[in-house]
Amino acid sequence: MRAEALAIPEVLLVTPDRHVDPRGFFSETWTQRRYAELGIPGPFVQDNHSLSAERGVVRGLHLQIAPHVQGKLVRVVRGAIWDVAVDVRHGSSDFGRHVGAVLSAENWQQLWIPGGFLHGYCTLEPNTEVIYKVTADYSRETERGVIWNDSDLAIPWPVQDSPMLSEKDLRLPRLADCPEWFRV
Repeated sequence: MRAEALAIPEVLLVTPDRHVDPRGFFSETWTQRRYAELGIPGPFVQDNHSLSAERGVVRGLHLQIAPHVQGKLVRVVRGAIWDVAVDVRHGSSDFGRHVGAVLSAENWQQLWIPGGFLHGYCTLEPNTEVIYKVTADYSRETERGVIWNDSDLAIPWPVQDSPMLSEKDLRLPRLADCPEWFRV
């Protein structure tokens, strides 16, 4: 297993080992001790699985605030996404900056997004399936978000045409219009 810190060092790109033979492959996609050594502590309390039928589906940008702050370990089991994390921790030298990575069934990489970061992704292929572990239960009351195309964030989404978004995601505010959710 390899892990590399991205330009915002709290966000990690993890590549689990895959043991391939004529039957297929085997991979440990989560091992508490090994991931904790990388700085991905868990405990994880819920797994989420989404299917996006079309290319160009954008989900996000989302997070949860206290007392249900979520860290997320994201991976793709079919298709591909461009996955994004945005630092929204007031006082951080990276506040308002984003990092992104392509996650695919082929490259087998995972992205660790700690609490204090917005998370979103865009599908790069049709019928893309994403599975992610979270460190807190879903809570509608503590869920927050920022509009995907906030010009202040300048995220270079890989969407050629109009993306497909949920009605909820279309109504999200800009980061500048949000209160302070996290402080470092």
